[in-house]
Amino acid sequence: MIRTPSKTIRKICILTLACHFFLAAASLHAQAIIEPPFGLRWGDSPEKLISWHSKHSLNLNIFIPGDQPGLRILRIQPKKGFLPDSPAAAVEGKFLNGGLFEVTVHYTDPTVSVRVMEERFNKLRKQITQEQGPLLANQQRKLVEDGFVTRTQSFHREPVRGVFLLIAWTEVEDLLRKSKEARFSLIYRNDNFRDELAKKAERK
Repeated sequence: MIRTPSKTIRKICILTLACHFFLAAASLHAQAIIEPPFGLRWGDSPEKLISWHSKHSLNLNIFIPGDQPGLRILRIQPKKGFLPDSPAAAVEGKFLNGGLFEVTVHYTDPTVSVRVMEERFNKLRKQITQEQGPLLANQQRKLVEDGFVTRTQSFHREPVRGVFLLIAWTEVEDLLRKSKEARFSLIYRNDNFRDELAKKAERK
C-alpha cells in the first residue's frame, strides 16, 4: 500500500520550494538592477560596442591575452575629450567566449585639478549609494616609489554574491615636479555570468 505524505510534510515541501523560488528571484532581481551602462547587457557580443564606436568615430583598441584566448578586452575612447553624452573619458568591456561579463568606465580630465576630480568622485559615489544602497569601504593604500606617491581607495556594493559595483580612486603625486593628478573608475562585474560562460565553453 502506498501512503500519501502527511499534511505537515506537504507544507514543509511547499515552504522549501517557496524559499528556493524567492532566493532565485532575489538573485535575478539583483543582477537585473546592476546592469552595465551605455545600453549594454550581460552576455552582449563585442559587436554592440564596436558598432557604437563606429557610429561616433571613436578610437577602439582590442586586447587578446595570450594565456586566455577566450578573453577579449575592448577599450573605447574619443580622440580627445569625453565619450558621447557622458562625463567619462573611456569605457572598457571584457568578453569571455563572446559574452560580456564586465564593464569599466574610466573618468579622467587633465584640464582640472585633483580637488575637482575628487568632488566628481564623491558625487558619483553618493549617486550610486542613493540608487543601489550603501557602499562598503575597501582597503585604502599608499605607495611611495621612485619619487611618486600613489594613493588608492575603493568602495563596493555586492547585493548578491558574484554581482557587484566597485568605484575606485587613484591619486598620483610627483614629488620632484610638485604636481598631482587623479582618476577614478566605476566597475560593473558579473562573476556568476562569467562562470556560466566558462562552463559552457568547457562543455563544447
